[in-house]
Amino acid sequence: MEKLEDIDSFLKNVDKISQLVTDLRSCDPDVHEEALADADGDIAALNEPGRTKVNKTTINTNPPRQCPSHIRTTNHILFLLFLLVQPENFMKIMEQDAENRKVSRTAKTKKATALKEKGNEAYAREDYETAVKYYSDGLAELKDMQPLYTNRAQAYIKLGKYKEAISDCEWALKCNERCVKAYLHMGKAYLGLKKYNEARTCLEKIKDIEPKKEKMVKEYVTQVDLEEEREGQERNAKREFDEGSRKATTVPRLLEKLSKPSQLTLYYCRGLEILSEMLSDCTGQTLFRLHNGFSVISGNGTVRRCLLQETNDPQSQELCASTLKVWRTACYANDGNQKMLMTCPVAREFIVRMVTSEHDTVANECLALLCLFAQTPRSRCLIIDSLNLHIFRIQMRNNVTESICEPFAKLLINTANELVLPSLISSLGSLAGDDVIRHRLAHDRQCWDAFPVAIRQCRASEQRETLYPLLGLIINLSAVTSPVIQEHAVSLCGCCLSLLKHSDGGIITRATGVLSAVLPQSAEAIQHVIEGEVIQILRRLLKAAGQAATKYAIKALTVCSAASHLAREKLVKSDQKLSSLRHLLSSSCDEMVSGNAALCLAHCLDLEGVATHLLGTDIVLLLLRHAAGDAGRTAVQQNAAIALGKLCRSEPRP
Repeated sequence: MEKLEDIDSFLKNVDKISQLVTDLRSCDPDVHEEALADADGDIAALNEPGRTKVNKTTINTNPPRQCPSHIRTTNHILFLLFLLVQPENFMKIMEQDAENRKVSRTAKTKKATALKEKGNEAYAREDYETAVKYYSDGLAELKDMQPLYTNRAQAYIKLGKYKEAISDCEWALKCNERCVKAYLHMGKAYLGLKKYNEARTCLEKIKDIEPKKEKMVKEYVTQVDLEEEREGQERNAKREFDEGSRKATTVPRLLEKLSKPSQLTLYYCRGLEILSEMLSDCTGQTLFRLHNGFSVISGNGTVRRCLLQETNDPQSQELCASTLKVWRTACYANDGNQKMLMTCPVAREFIVRMVTSEHDTVANECLALLCLFAQTPRSRCLIIDSLNLHIFRIQMRNNVTESICEPFAKLLINTANELVLPSLISSLGSLAGDDVIRHRLAHDRQCWDAFPVAIRQCRASEQRETLYPLLGLIINLSAVTSPVIQEHAVSLCGCCLSLLKHSDGGIITRATGVLSAVLPQSAEAIQHVIEGEVIQILRRLLKAAGQAATKYAIKALTVCSAASHLAREKLVKSDQKLSSLRHLLSSSCDEMVSGNAALCLAHCLDLEGVATHLLGTDIVLLLLRHAAGDAGRTAVQQNAAIALGKLCRSEPRP
């Protein structure tokens, strides 16, 4: 509005000056004199105190005291024309300047973007110095390009230049005060400087800007807490060492002795045994890390040969087991040592191999170490990122029954192990990603004997943390057709039928998933659940459930309606116009859901009178749309066509 008022004022001045120029040129003396007086008044006003003074004598620098009328007229006209023309030129200059700036910025943006891409490529190659150079060159072109600041900050962090990273993040926030990346990198930089409170403050800002990133923020804050805890542990351990505490000085001495080459195997075994006792508390574990314990042990030639299983004598196997025990003791509830072990090349290479050792002591110690890493989400991610689990799966193929199934089944039945079981079940699910292992687990009687027992016990004791991954594992394994699964189908489906009334929606979804996977393998199980309330419950799930539950529920309902006349009758009785199925046909974008809904509807059309109840609904249009559509799955078109054919035969009226 202020700009509009300025424009209006300028236009009024233009009109006024134009009129003055006309009057000054008038032949009428009265008009001419009046115009001169007005012009003198306007010029005098420009020279009032507080105004910008205008030099009226620029045209005639030495005017006489009394100018003749025609000279005054000429001067006034020229001066007024100067006032009139100058703003117009100014506006043109401003417009041209704006256009020039726009063109210049477009060119600079293009150059800066190209330099940013080059910097990103260098960063991906881990050439952080070069990345910083490209980002800096980009900022020389365009100083307010926020991504260049955050990208350079990230590269600075990799180079350990934390103060420079913080400065760049501050500049990025000047460009965009809600820049999440700036707060994230600033938090990391403060963590690098061991300024933990500042790091937490930066990370918490992200949650205020984007609440959906709360989980990510929590993970980073946990990392800050762990780093602060680790620093405190190291400070305490150093203090005890400096004070000459017996335990604090024993760990370094033992490591020094273990670093001696060419000693007897028994010498190293006893040394590791004593060392393991010294690592029973946080101080011992921290001193072990501070004195490079993992490197000292793995760098010992005798130990390395034992880990490679190059020798088969009992003492070598004892040394191998002792090494694994020291690693396990050092890593127990110690995040810093767990990270250190996973950066040790020898550990990453040999842990996977030793799980399948033919020597029980070695294999058990290795499994115990892996179980230690399976206890928390953080350590699970660490081991997944560090170890080659594909090789691990291949090596486990021939030992699934002995090494996994038997101990797993025993643990599963004893649900008192509620702290260990969820992690163990998740780990087994990861192993089942291998087709061979999944096939063998699906045919292992011990596991399937334990599954129904474990489900009932978890339900009774409300162990949702165990029940949830257990149902997921059963769904995964049930994708394999197996006589063992068929034998246990009735028991499993009975357990899951009771879970469909659970208060937890996630449990209901997974219980429905088990039904959808197991029912196709057993006619007896189908009959068993139909005699219960499964049809009514599944139909209700189609209405209120999420996408996964809907997929499972319609599949289970289709299996039941295909196998049982009673199931079809119950479904139609509860929903005469099959509104649930029609809703899926009209609204679902999932072709598997649409295909099963069409097939289930076709099964129901075998009943007398069903087609009549559908008169007046949109069923014909829905089926035509799917039958003539471009479905990726031909089964969708086929099922819709089958249902349409049955509808036409049963009820020929339009």
